[in-house]
Amino acid sequence: MDLLPDLWRQDYWLPPGVTWRDMEQLADSDRPRPQDLLIALPLALGFIAVRYVFERFLAPPIGSCLGVKNRLQVAAAVSPHLESFYTQRSRQPTQSEIDSLMLWSGKTRRQIESWFRRRRNQDRPSQSKKFGEAAWRFFFYLTAFMVGLACLIDRPWFWDHRECWRQYPVQPMERAHFWYYMLELGFYVSLLLRISVDIKRKSAKMFNYGTGWRKTCDSLFVVFTVVFLVTRLVIFPSKIIRTTLILSMEVFEPFAGYYLFNILLMVLQALHVFWAGLILRMVYKFLKGKLEKDERSDVESEAEDEEEDKGGEEPMDEGADCYWGKSKDTLNSKLSMLTTSCVLNNLTHHRSSFADRMRKAQ
Repeated sequence: MDLLPDLWRQDYWLPPGVTWRDMEQLADSDRPRPQDLLIALPLALGFIAVRYVFERFLAPPIGSCLGVKNRLQVAAAVSPHLESFYTQRSRQPTQSEIDSLMLWSGKTRRQIESWFRRRRNQDRPSQSKKFGEAAWRFFFYLTAFMVGLACLIDRPWFWDHRECWRQYPVQPMERAHFWYYMLELGFYVSLLLRISVDIKRKSAKMFNYGTGWRKTCDSLFVVFTVVFLVTRLVIFPSKIIRTTLILSMEVFEPFAGYYLFNILLMVLQALHVFWAGLILRMVYKFLKGKLEKDERSDVESEAEDEEEDKGGEEPMDEGADCYWGKSKDTLNSKLSMLTTSCVLNNLTHHRSSFADRMRKAQ
């Protein structure tokens, strides 16, 4: 219980010479309060509702215009035993588990492997769903960027960063800026609430799901690379970190919060450097014509399985037996040829040996 008062000690969070009493004197002003963070929860629920409407009614026609088409997938045959194992045990059975399933279901190893491959592909999200999620983030980030730029471009601290620390921390906040931050917070809370069901996709990939948009996707990749490298490796350290680390010291002396937040910003900068390395690696592959996937994205599970299905497979029962029959006939044919060849070689050898003995006897 004694930890809470210590956690909110004013020398941790406020510059020297400023107390919580000084902050309370501005309670009736436009200064934000801690309880304002509760507004983010209803905003997050509102974003989830708007997102559902967007992905349900707006994204499909946009995707159709861009040529987004779902792949045709072969459905797995009905098998209660395998379905029970798939849902309750594992989506990718081991070799020993496959041996047990062979006895349990009465199917061959090839049939079981093919069934699990197709069943996993059935659970993979469709191209239209991937496009809808990427399009939603694309339109939100584009809108947020335009609104944020409109709110800040005519403010003095946007151009002179020393203005950021004037009267700090006793600073009123304009209502437009307050709602901009709250909407941003509500959006990220909505992503947090849906993190377990969302597909990890970048916004620019929406053009990669359509047919005939490869050049547009490549162009967006070039733009993204330039913007990322300039903003994260040049503007962020030279403007943002310089402002919080150096210019702030012209107004107040260091305190615990100063070190904490600057360390967090430096950790973020280290991540920027790491991501920039991955992006430059992508650029190298892009220039060599070998770019196949986003290095920063998650490795899609079962991607190799889907590629194997494209080659075409025989039906679960008759196709496998037919395949084994053809393989058996081919093997018998080769064995027959090998046996015949061995017999002929032996006859030829005995014949030549008999002829040599006759010549020596004569």
